[in-house]
Amino acid sequence: MAVLLTIPANAQTAHKASKSAKASVPTLPAPAPVLEPKAIEILKAACAKLAAAHSMSFTAVISYENPSRLGPPLIYTVRDDVTLERPDKLKVITPGDGPVNEFYYDGKTMSAYAPAENLVAVASAPPTIDAMLEAAHRDAAIYYPFTDVIVADPYEGIADGMTTAFYIGQSHVMGGVTTDMVAVNNNWVFEQLWIGADDKLPRMARAVFHADPVGLRHQIEFSNWQIDQAVAPNAFTSPGLASAKRISFSRPDPQLPPGIKPPKRTASSKAN
Repeated sequence: MAVLLTIPANAQTAHKASKSAKASVPTLPAPAPVLEPKAIEILKAACAKLAAAHSMSFTAVISYENPSRLGPPLIYTVRDDVTLERPDKLKVITPGDGPVNEFYYDGKTMSAYAPAENLVAVASAPPTIDAMLEAAHRDAAIYYPFTDVIVADPYEGIADGMTTAFYIGQSHVMGGVTTDMVAVNNNWVFEQLWIGADDKLPRMARAVFHADPVGLRHQIEFSNWQIDQAVAPNAFTSPGLASAKRISFSRPDPQLPPGIKPPKRTASSKAN
């Protein structure tokens, strides 16, 4: 009990000391933007490895923060098992957390399938993975945080608007391999990347978006990498699609007719 009673007192003292220290620390000017050659070399090598792969599969565990009712953020996680074959095939199985769902693209159609509910939404699709991902986001608000890893030119997305890139050092605990850590900043996000020092494959990324006033963190961990392995011809479909009930392949948020502007939001509606 004596130990328990001293914890709040110590915490309060530490809190006061922290506030005092913060008040005495002068504000430092922001560092000048710099693109370190070593950081750029690591990024380009990783992107080249991904772009050259004819097929790949990996597991992505996505973690994202959301404010709790008390204020400090809670963290939520989603797992995606991904298989692709360039230029026109993709499968994403999402076993959790949340409702189980599956996504299939075979070069002609894209299908979003909910096996537990036995529902499927099917739409015609463009002939490349990149164009299909844009169509899926535009038409049905489907987006995957690992998109930058599977597009035809991963470096294009990283380099767009990049103002700063610097090498942090190496880690020996991420993904069971030695990784090079690189920080990247562009016009919309600050991101830290862990990239395999030998195989050049990403192991983790953490991001904070500049437009987010509270700086919530987004994280993605990569594992179970398989590069240029043979993929079964029937990998990009599911037997359940044929018997599932068809629903509209459309956005979950209501869309206004062309020319109609959304109503102005009041202070009360913003709070909601």
